Amino acid sequence: MLAQQRQQAILERVRNHGGVRVADLVRDLGVSDMTIRRDLEVLAERGLLEKVHGGATAAGPGSTEEPGFAAKSVRQQAEKEAIARQAATLVRPGTAIALSAGTTTWTLAHLIADVPELTVITNSIRIADVFHRSPRPDRTVVLTGGVRTPSDALVGPVAVAAIRGLHVDTLFLGVHGMSVRAGFTTPNLLEAETNRELVASAHRLVVPADHSKWGTVGISTIAGLEEAHVVISDSGLPEEARDELSSRAGELIIAESAPESRVAEQ
Repeated sequence: MLAQQRQQAILERVRNHGGVRVADLVRDLGVSDMTIRRDLEVLAERGLLEKVHGGATAAGPGSTEEPGFAAKSVRQQAEKEAIARQAATLVRPGTAIALSAGTTTWTLAHLIADVPELTVITNSIRIADVFHRSPRPDRTVVLTGGVRTPSDALVGPVAVAAIRGLHVDTLFLGVHGMSVRAGFTTPNLLEAETNRELVASAHRLVVPADHSKWGTVGISTIAGLEEAHVVISDSGLPEEARDELSSRAGELIIAESAPESRVAEQ
């Protein structure tokens, strides 16, 4: 395979999955570690991707750029499903939970649709629809009002007013990015305000976030890393990120992917 063909193959993987790992490229393309790293350097110099520890990600968006729900739903599917399965084990019958908008929390909603006697608070149209399609007489779903974002979240003063004064056992918070400096972030200012109200309502904060979120910084902080009681990520999370999250959050759980699963297609 010529260098140009190899680099095109790398770019296609980055565009399809949001990021690549050097080890995977070495194995799949049958070339040396040095060759892959040189390819990544060339592509990074052309502004086509960003090099990160152990691999590369799509060229970084601005801190206010917000992908739509459909675009995000096809990224890191296997990782999101593994994270959602792990998060589902934290949901107990007869409790009140909140699910913020996001593709990982949407995947989680499918997995807990049969849990009895749940009260669910959400600002996500997509998540509310999951429960609507799987009705239970012993479940209560509260969908906030608000202004709709590109990721199908309902945000703003109406959403904040609906959440204020509520108290839930656990909040599963979807995030755009996480970093030591900025904490858990979003590219939408109104969504940050709404999510901060959700955090304030919760006895326990669980953040299900795949490895691609590490190092991504949105314009507004929702919560600091130390505010999370549990962070659930996947095996692609870099070692330095694991160290930071383990020392700052209450608990870090690494979920292993099951390649054959496709919960998000339901």
